[in-house]
Amino acid sequence: MGDVKEKQVTTLSDVTVRFAGDSGDGMQLTGTQFSDTTAWVGNDLSTLPDYPAEIRAPAGTLYGVSGFQLHFSSNDVNTPGDVPDVLVAMNPAALKKNLSELKPNGTIIVNTDSFDPKNLKLARYTANPLDDDTLNGYHVYQVPITSLTKNALEKSPLSPKEVSRCKNFFALGLMYWLYNRPLDKTEEWVQDKFKKKSDLVDANLKALKAGYNFGEITEVFTTRYKVEPAKLPKGIYRNISGNEALSLGFLTASVKSGIPLFLGSYPITPASEILQYISSYKDFGVKTVQAEDEIAGISSAIGAAFAGNLAITTTSGPGMALKTEAIGLAVMTELPLVIVDVQRGGPSTGLPTKTEQADLLQAVYGRNGEAPAAVIAARTPRDCFYMAIEASKLALKYMTPVILLTDGYIANGSEPWRIPAVDDIEDFPVTFQTEKEGFQPYSRDENYVRPWAIPGTIGLEHRIGGLEKANITGNVSYDPENHDEMVRIRTDKIKKIVNDIPNLKVEGDQEGELLVLGWGGTFGTLRDAVARARKNGIKVSQAHLQYINPLPKNTGDVLKRFKTILIPEINLGQLSKLIRNEFLIEVEQFNLVRGLPFKTKDILAKITEVSGGSNGK
Repeated sequence: MGDVKEKQVTTLSDVTVRFAGDSGDGMQLTGTQFSDTTAWVGNDLSTLPDYPAEIRAPAGTLYGVSGFQLHFSSNDVNTPGDVPDVLVAMNPAALKKNLSELKPNGTIIVNTDSFDPKNLKLARYTANPLDDDTLNGYHVYQVPITSLTKNALEKSPLSPKEVSRCKNFFALGLMYWLYNRPLDKTEEWVQDKFKKKSDLVDANLKALKAGYNFGEITEVFTTRYKVEPAKLPKGIYRNISGNEALSLGFLTASVKSGIPLFLGSYPITPASEILQYISSYKDFGVKTVQAEDEIAGISSAIGAAFAGNLAITTTSGPGMALKTEAIGLAVMTELPLVIVDVQRGGPSTGLPTKTEQADLLQAVYGRNGEAPAAVIAARTPRDCFYMAIEASKLALKYMTPVILLTDGYIANGSEPWRIPAVDDIEDFPVTFQTEKEGFQPYSRDENYVRPWAIPGTIGLEHRIGGLEKANITGNVSYDPENHDEMVRIRTDKIKKIVNDIPNLKVEGDQEGELLVLGWGGTFGTLRDAVARARKNGIKVSQAHLQYINPLPKNTGDVLKRFKTILIPEINLGQLSKLIRNEFLIEVEQFNLVRGLPFKTKDILAKITEVSGGSNGK
């Protein structure tokens, strides 16, 4: 055997990779491991997991394709990338579903073992795309991943099915070699994950190293790539998803407020992981209840709030609909409660594994009667940590429900998070009512906030429930004038929150021709699109709302300083309706509801159209 030729190393500034295969091929695990290692070596990154909606779609079909996209760079990264530079396709269905998204002249790595007549038919190919001109214009690398994995594990005691499942680690090892990633972190993960199953540890590590070594010794690949670390602020970083960041944020809020954390929830995609993450922190006195349904979940949280806990409940759009009456109960009883809505495609059960921004009007208005609640929104995965703390602070200070909106993209996506020092987060201790002299359960402070009296405190007994309360005493009241007064008090209390939220910031020129106004998880895409537009000579600025009810004090003043307001949303114009109604101004809309995040090029095209500018390259 001759000497292995030294491979050429090319330095790139950024790369977008998409792993795709059957839902049983472990693509989410592969993408997560690649992301964690990439964050560890110092690249900035953003990810987009794409789960199949069908729980048990037939293997090899288009419905069962699972994808994971990762954009990593030596520069600042705000999005998971519009289109991949590299597609790793584990079967024909993965190739067919994702080929149209691949960048022209992009790279395709295919598992040739899966391109048999059965899988080709399941993917609705009439001919093998590896043998005709389907892939003309792409750099195609045909690798028999399944066979090479079996060869590497020839002496393994695992069953043939278990051996085949290790092929994702072969693919991962190959990609680690191709992009100069170390194996250490994944090796540690495998040893910890399967520590009680030594055969699985051995098999997965052998497959991982076999993939890496294949890249080194084969003549198929003549070049490998290097992406330098990003110049991030100094600190300790970790890769974090939105759901995990929320969980850590609520845990931090519990510690900083000095009261125990309670989560009452019912599992629902894509919010279920929050319950799983928070339940692992029992050492911090956290209590979690996996309820029998959505109504029981929020009702248990309301009971926990009554008893003096930092109470939260988590859900998605369909669950929000079921929780509606109970949210009204929290409004009526004036108890602190955080409701997390991880938005997904709707209506009804809709697109359970896809993203959307269509719950905004439901969050602001979706209850019977005049039932105001504060509404805030996270804009990135790491921002979920800080917005969880903010939601908790507002709920506790104003004794009110606070709805925190994220979405499927933020929840499942990940990015590097600079872990803050504990002392950098201020304490916000809670004061419970203990003095019985002069106690009235619905007396008010300057913010219209009533006292929080814990059940069982002698002399502080009071009535609670969904019937209208008499102001001050809290007795049940059907008096018309009292009802009118209480409706206004509860509304004015939410308006008072404006004094505790920051002003709306404008990135770019503070006044001018065009302002792109967004909210929630569109932040990164809008930021990149605005930056590109400015490079093209278009005068455009950006503002992004994280506080929606109430809106920041200066929102109206900001909007008046621009000739045109463009509001892109992954819905049919819900923030646009709120802005028109509140400020009586006309806005330009851009709306796509595809279950996917916006692409930067689509926003750039709309900015160009509205401004009358040139799109550039």
